[in-house]
Amino acid sequence: MNAALVALAGLAWFGLLYRWYGKILDRKLFSPNDQNPTPAVALRDDRDYVPTHPAVLFGHHFSSIAGAGPIVGPILAYSLFGWLPALLWVLLGAVFLGGVHDYGALMTSLRNKGVSVTEIAEKAVSPLAKGLFAAFSWVALVLVQAVFAVLTARTLAEEPKIVIPTVGLLVLAMGFGFLVYRLHMNVWLATALGLVVLAGLVVLGDLVPVPASYGFWLAAAFVYSFVAATLPVWVLLQPRDYLSMYILVFGMVFGYLGLFFLRPTINGPALTAAVSPQGPLWPVLFITVACGAFSGFHSLVASGTTAKQLRKESEGRLIAYGGMLAEGALALLVITLMAGALFWGAAPEAGLSGFVFQDLLKGSANIAFGKGFGRAVATLGVPLPFGVAFGILMLNAFILTTLDTSTRIARYIVSENLGQRFPLARNRFLAAGAGLVLGAWVATGNAWQKIWPAFGAANQLVGALALLVTTAFLVSLGKPKGYTLWGAAFMWLTTEGALVYQLVFQYLPQRNWVLGVTAVVLIVLGLLMAWEVGRKLLQPQQDRQTSWQPVQ
Repeated sequence: MNAALVALAGLAWFGLLYRWYGKILDRKLFSPNDQNPTPAVALRDDRDYVPTHPAVLFGHHFSSIAGAGPIVGPILAYSLFGWLPALLWVLLGAVFLGGVHDYGALMTSLRNKGVSVTEIAEKAVSPLAKGLFAAFSWVALVLVQAVFAVLTARTLAEEPKIVIPTVGLLVLAMGFGFLVYRLHMNVWLATALGLVVLAGLVVLGDLVPVPASYGFWLAAAFVYSFVAATLPVWVLLQPRDYLSMYILVFGMVFGYLGLFFLRPTINGPALTAAVSPQGPLWPVLFITVACGAFSGFHSLVASGTTAKQLRKESEGRLIAYGGMLAEGALALLVITLMAGALFWGAAPEAGLSGFVFQDLLKGSANIAFGKGFGRAVATLGVPLPFGVAFGILMLNAFILTTLDTSTRIARYIVSENLGQRFPLARNRFLAAGAGLVLGAWVATGNAWQKIWPAFGAANQLVGALALLVTTAFLVSLGKPKGYTLWGAAFMWLTTEGALVYQLVFQYLPQRNWVLGVTAVVLIVLGLLMAWEVGRKLLQPQQDRQTSWQPVQ
């Protein structure tokens, strides 16, 4: 089977379903109405609530949710189960679960003054649900801050050639924000200028590497996160994410073009086995692919930062649902490159021995993707070493984006959930600093290495809980619950099943008490949240509506 044809069919699927199923979601569930002032307009403060051009907001949202997940996850899933299960889950999951989850979180937040989904849990479900969801989400975000700060520091210390484009992009982003929001320059003109400068920074970085220690970059990463989380969103975070998006967009365009010119035959197995060394296809596949099909982190982004910047309700589908399908398209590219541009087990000839998937994966998923990407774009005349380096840059460029966005969302969760009881929690410096101090402590020790293996299931549990909250919100409005409830139930069962499997067959036999306790806590959290939502959904319709009148 030709990998290029599979990729083309997948892209057509995403395009058609965006129009067809996206319109069904609008008509049946969310009813976007541009007569309703969005929180960005009604509560505008030019700090957190800022009406934003949809192209810029899409860039911020897409960069924030993309990260390394849609590249690394599908590669690992392919290595465990073959290309077909990973491909089917990406195509179906992104459309019917991940996209609905992201769009639902955004629209639910829009109708509730732009607050995060954890805050909405109190009105939609119960105070207990809010407390459980908020505490768990905040701890998960702190762990993300710690891990991605470590990854940022390692990348900058090991790759001094990316220092100038990485740091220079921060200055460039502030210049872009000033041009667009203060001088009111046309967005596309400012974008063109920004991309020219960004290209110059990449070239300059290659010529002038800037070496520095890991410790220096780790401290710098936390300082940057604090600044980005407390400055007005238009000054740094939003334009940096927007300009960063073009690295990924250009990479995807050239990756697909290279795949179409290479036209490789898929040589990897469609299905390796129903049970892998990491466990059975269900539930392991669904927590391994993660961001390429479904991710709980997306709900925190959609309801945390994106909802506060959307200028019209009608633009929500493009940004949230379209953003998830774009991430699915990235995962599709990864799967077809791995199965087509690389070779499973052995190369057909000696000259291609450097493109064996298993050998490359022993190094890292980054290297495997870079090699597959490099071989594809070489058909366009791009030198192989440059193509490999750019493929790795695509993955590394969004580590910092995930770091700064997670810090800002953690700040929102603290202020929204503790601000009424403790006025100091509304102080943005204290709210952001609390998470970063804990994150720095975790990063400088080895605690994150002990807990991180459970994060895949924890992330999907956040998504299942967010879908349950969205379902409760829709039911309170008399909307049909089937579009969200079945997906929430599937992901909840999958995540709980994964946690039980890991606990019984991995953590306890290995006497890994840290991960064992973590798994038990997550299992109990999932059970409590499901109980709370179930009680709410089983209430008579009139009781649900009188107990909570959503803000329109």
